[in-house]
Amino acid sequence: MKNSDKVRRLALWGIPLSLGVMGLKLVAWWVTGSVALLSDGLESSVNVVAAIVAFVAVSYAAKPADKTHPFGHHKAEYLSAVLEGVLIVVAALLIVMAALPAVLAPEPMDAPVLGLVINFAAGVINAAWAYVLIRAGRRYRSPALAADGQHILSDVVTSVGVLIGLVLAIATGFAVLDPLLAVLVALNILYQGWKVIAHSVDGLMDHAVEPDEAEAIKAAIAANGAGSLGVHDLKTRRAGAATFVDFHLVVPAAMPVGEAHEICDRLEDAIGAVQPGVHVAIHVEPETEKAHGERVRVAPPVAAAP
Repeated sequence: MKNSDKVRRLALWGIPLSLGVMGLKLVAWWVTGSVALLSDGLESSVNVVAAIVAFVAVSYAAKPADKTHPFGHHKAEYLSAVLEGVLIVVAALLIVMAALPAVLAPEPMDAPVLGLVINFAAGVINAAWAYVLIRAGRRYRSPALAADGQHILSDVVTSVGVLIGLVLAIATGFAVLDPLLAVLVALNILYQGWKVIAHSVDGLMDHAVEPDEAEAIKAAIAANGAGSLGVHDLKTRRAGAATFVDFHLVVPAAMPVGEAHEICDRLEDAIGAVQPGVHVAIHVEPETEKAHGERVRVAPPVAAAP
């Protein structure tokens, strides 16, 4: 099974799971009347929408390149992540609207223990699913899955805070702790939404690969560029699951085109070995051209044994 198919399957499973967790949390709110549990349930409703959006985005991103999108549709996942960040912010505003009236007129909870047990079960499911999504997002380089996982992880943190706060409210008898806790939950959600949006927008701006990946690419060029005179203007960018590498390869002016092409093939294979699925564009130029940008020195050819 291709990585894109695995990502799509995980995104699809996120829809029924998010619906189930939202149902549990709303049941917890229904049996208790807790504003804090309502706020937790409202955030989970965002998870449902986000799961649907993520599934649509990864399905579209997996489409092959065409005439109108010759570099592929990978960035669709970033758009999904941006939308998810916006939905997180909307959820936070809804929570504040629900919590503020209750701060002025707090009411005691009904069946608090049952509600906390139900909410705890929902939190455990969310924690396990967040771990799966974040791990898969990193492994398959899927911004949509990673953003969904990070959002669900923030939901888990929110649930833990709600549980602790409600236990304190029950123990102390201060009913006002319930809506105050909901407001704190909303502030945390706003922060998480900002992080998701900022990371996704950064991806849309053609962010370079991570430093360790860049070093591996340079090492591959240095070790496999024998016959050339060096590389300059090295650039990298990440677009969803795809990586693009572009550089100028300097060769002797008298080198035949066939030999230069063999060096290019060797370099493409070497870079592909350290960065699977990479798209490499190499501009071959003679030594008379002035070098610019980031440079890479290549190892000299090994002399044949006598």
